[in-house]
Amino acid sequence: MDTVRDNNMREMPGWLGDKTPDDIYRSPLEIAWTFDYLMSGDKIEDLYRRAKQDQWNSDERLPWDLTVDPSRPMMNDEQDIYHRMPFFKKLSKSQQERFTAHSTAQMLSQFLHGEQGALMTAACITHSVPDATAKLYAATQTMDEARHVEVFARYCDKVAMVYPMSGWLKQLIDATLKADRYEKIMIGMNMIVEGLALGAFNNMYRSTQCELLKQLTFNVMRDEARHVSFGHAYLAPVIAGLPEDEVEDLADFAFEAVRILAFAGTAGTIASRVDPGFMLVLENCEIDADDFFAGLREAEQLGITRQLPPGQIHSLEHLMLPAIARVGLLTPRVRSRYEEAGIPVWEDPRILHAMEGGHPVAA
Repeated sequence: MDTVRDNNMREMPGWLGDKTPDDIYRSPLEIAWTFDYLMSGDKIEDLYRRAKQDQWNSDERLPWDLTVDPSRPMMNDEQDIYHRMPFFKKLSKSQQERFTAHSTAQMLSQFLHGEQGALMTAACITHSVPDATAKLYAATQTMDEARHVEVFARYCDKVAMVYPMSGWLKQLIDATLKADRYEKIMIGMNMIVEGLALGAFNNMYRSTQCELLKQLTFNVMRDEARHVSFGHAYLAPVIAGLPEDEVEDLADFAFEAVRILAFAGTAGTIASRVDPGFMLVLENCEIDADDFFAGLREAEQLGITRQLPPGQIHSLEHLMLPAIARVGLLTPRVRSRYEEAGIPVWEDPRILHAMEGGHPVAA
């Protein structure tokens, strides 16, 4: 509806149409040539062949001609804390419609920015990983991520606009991009960020009422499943052969990445005064921030919480920590760091294994 896309939206240099890069820094990674072009004959080669077979053209695969009404919930409104808030129900119909569109766009924008981060990290792995087959696979992941950037940018434009990247997400991806070895980049992206995305897309696919978003997340999820598998298939034997001090260094890197996530909340879904993107949502919807956060506190007092509904995937519990555990990065020393930080350690890999099959699952 026109009420969700109008002149009330503020221009944001660096995010909407500004062609100047927003942030530039140097990568300390080494570039690795390899002149052994024989295929590995292992799971990495199998992932590469699957990746070639599963490439898809978003112009042909997705029904872009479907009408997307941004004033209607993209997700199941019964599972959305905002739509259950007594405060929300007091807003005008126009404000409710605008908030639905813009809060959805703000959440989906985090996936868009995350996919750009994945695009850059996959390219880093391509030029830094020393194994020939892994280089070929990483190149297919780079193409996957380019496609994901494209489809999320197009969808966000249909809903409302592209919102800024949340600070915690940029912190996590910047730490990954600035890492000094390819193993850390694979931990940060293929285990942490891709694990977050895989769980979120699974939940989104199972709850969305929008057919275009449903098909988009299904196809993206199939790609992400391969990316998570790559992290395990390649890194597990590499880490097993490293000296203890290097393993501990990688384990510390994984812990720091998890800690950023554990104390930030799920991408874009938790309202925060310190998130300029969410504050811009309220501004664009003409909702007073003090009134909104008072309404959020009221909802929490009434037991209206942000807990995932039954059957949905919790990325940290079901995917990320089990992925870290199975490659040997939960050493006794780093386990104590998780305990001191109050982060439970989950190691059950069953849902992770099921998700790597590329099909939606229930927890």
